[in-house]
Amino acid sequence: MKFRGTAWKFGDDISTDHITPGRYYHLRSKMEELAKHVMEDADEEFPKKFKKGDFIVGGKNFGMGSSREHAPLAIKIAGISAVLAKSFARIFFRNAINVGLPVVIVDTDSINDGDELEVDLSEGIIKNLTSGNEIKIRPLPETMIKILNEGGMVNFINKHGDLEL
Repeated sequence: MKFRGTAWKFGDDISTDHITPGRYYHLRSKMEELAKHVMEDADEEFPKKFKKGDFIVGGKNFGMGSSREHAPLAIKIAGISAVLAKSFARIFFRNAINVGLPVVIVDTDSINDGDELEVDLSEGIIKNLTSGNEIKIRPLPETMIKILNEGGMVNFINKHGDLEL
């Protein structure tokens, strides 16, 4: 699983309200519309700036707050390849995998806003094409790669019937 795109860097404690602003909660049944506002409360220009395939890069405790799956699902539907952060709120991490959004725990200090990245989840390497640096990460387990490749847990179970891999 390999992705390439631009890094959009945010700080620590990005909440699910930063990701999917509460004033748009009425759009939760129209996820394509909600996705048009992803990260708007962290950077009001973000929805206009990013391109499909780009990365959200966070600090510590990314996705804190609500347990709604809307936040990671909106990120995925918006077209973000993956979220890279120092740490994630546990429920956000689990919801992200459930909906098929790759999330990577990594020290993001050497990644700057606007850096061009290539992320290989199977090999466990993040190449910063702007700086020339490489960051080793723990490759995602094969089971998790299979779930992500199917588009999330529900799709995986619908296709395979259970978790026997």
